[in-house]
Amino acid sequence: MTPRAADAGDAAAIAEIWNAIIRDTLVTFNPIEKSRTEVEALIAARIGAAGGTFVAEIGGRVAGFASYAQFRGGAGYARTMEHTILLAPEARGQGFGRGLMAAVMEDARAKGVHSLFAGVSGANPEGRAFHCALGFQEVAVLREVGWKWGRWHDLHLMQKRL
Repeated sequence: MTPRAADAGDAAAIAEIWNAIIRDTLVTFNPIEKSRTEVEALIAARIGAAGGTFVAEIGGRVAGFASYAQFRGGAGYARTMEHTILLAPEARGQGFGRGLMAAVMEDARAKGVHSLFAGVSGANPEGRAFHCALGFQEVAVLREVGWKWGRWHDLHLMQKRL
């Protein structure tokens, strides 16, 4: 499985994966689904030095994506990025996540990125274990900062220096 750079034609498939996770899980605290147009804009905004978006496919169909962009605004954070990685159920446990993260880290290193962050829901222990296996370290737990499904949730910040 070799990830490739995403393009506007991937937006609907990415939105489909993302929206299922928004609706059905606590992986993200955002309760608002993404439109194809919003995902197209995200892909366009992250092309070049501002970050990147990559997809993995099963049988020619997008089965997961990873995207990264600047962690916080301002020139002082220009070499610190935050990423999102989401997989369709059929892609989990098959190396697609590792492949996507390898593409993100390679691209980020080539652009001079020093540090990569993951914000992982406290309700997602699999996500934390995945990031630990890739060499990320938990650097902070932000208590009760995410609100979804009528209750508060913690956010674990994990960092890897590239």
